[in-house]
Amino acid sequence: MKVLLLENIHPVAVDNLERAGFDVELLSRSLSEDELVEKLPGVTLLGIRSNTHITPRVLDAATDLKAIGCFCIGTNQVDLKAAADRGIAVFNAPYSNTRSVVELVIAEIIVLARRLAEKNQRMHDGIWDKSAKGSHEVRGRTLGIVGYGNIGTQLSNLAEAMGMYVIFYDIADRLAHGNARRMHTLDELLAEADVVSLHVDGRPGNAGIFGAEQFAKMKPRSLFINASRGMVVDNEALREHVESGHIAGAALDVFPIEPKAQGDEFQSVLRGLDNVILTPHVGGSTQEAQEEIGFFVSTKLKNFVHEGSTALSVNLPAVQPPPLAEGARIGYLHLNVPGVLAEVNNLLAAEGANVSGQYLATRGEQGYVVTDVAQHISAETLAKLEASPHTMWLRSYTAPSTS
Repeated sequence: MKVLLLENIHPVAVDNLERAGFDVELLSRSLSEDELVEKLPGVTLLGIRSNTHITPRVLDAATDLKAIGCFCIGTNQVDLKAAADRGIAVFNAPYSNTRSVVELVIAEIIVLARRLAEKNQRMHDGIWDKSAKGSHEVRGRTLGIVGYGNIGTQLSNLAEAMGMYVIFYDIADRLAHGNARRMHTLDELLAEADVVSLHVDGRPGNAGIFGAEQFAKMKPRSLFINASRGMVVDNEALREHVESGHIAGAALDVFPIEPKAQGDEFQSVLRGLDNVILTPHVGGSTQEAQEEIGFFVSTKLKNFVHEGSTALSVNLPAVQPPPLAEGARIGYLHLNVPGVLAEVNNLLAAEGANVSGQYLATRGEQGYVVTDVAQHISAETLAKLEASPHTMWLRSYTAPSTS
């Protein structure tokens, strides 16, 4: 089975999948829609990062594709419903690069507060500017975190350890860490925070949520950081508020449009502004994070193909069966209608199959059941189940040989 990995995914993923018997091709760049349509026939597993977009047209061409691994946190670059409708599982790495992103944000807070980027550039230009003007400690300042999930909470902990006060706003009900305080509205947070850091997800409803109105409500001379998604911020409005002096500095790691490959030109209205840090989407780009992501996602892909596990899938019903030690297993993705489980078990009972374990879940219009049996299941029984009008796909697995 062939695997295609794009966008410089860590070599540990290649090693992990090759050891599992896959034929792996690794490319350093993303592919366009046309390139994917041409490349994907014959590919069983696809690995991408944030710059490769998977559309229904791409999925229609990917006739052999079983699963997609997003070697990153976000999955908004994949049409998840279109993938689910075709029975293609999608996995990501929701936790693996959390620490790396948080450390970047902490560094940016300090660099912005001390205006170190400007000091550094002037030194390289041969200018000795030993002045404290505009330079501040972060201790005692208030950090406002918008989005209090995995990254937001860990940022909260580290910021508080540095002596910052932490407030947060999230539409979900989140438990406050340490002495952090929940704000009931975004406006309340903006009015109080000395630093605003965005950590929201890429759902369509978040597009453009931070624009001119929100920047105007921030405290004068406050700092702004976006390490979440490029599409959530109006960068034109940000530029205006930096140029006016209302915003004292900003750091952005994500942008609405990002270059496809290394070395391509980066375009942004924020280029050339004092005390504005622009980084090329490297929040999770540490060796530690990329190695962890490479291993985590490739293991999810491997276990899906070899064991039928959909644990932590973002678009199919999540079932995590134990490793198959003996006997046989069938994985059955079906339409979520009454009576399907009874149909499966009646067919197995008619064959005299002894069910040793059964694991199931539903999600939206789909159900998924994994059934372990003590003995081999006949091709006739599998064919009957596959012929059911409720079937999306049926796959069988056998325990690894111990000889």
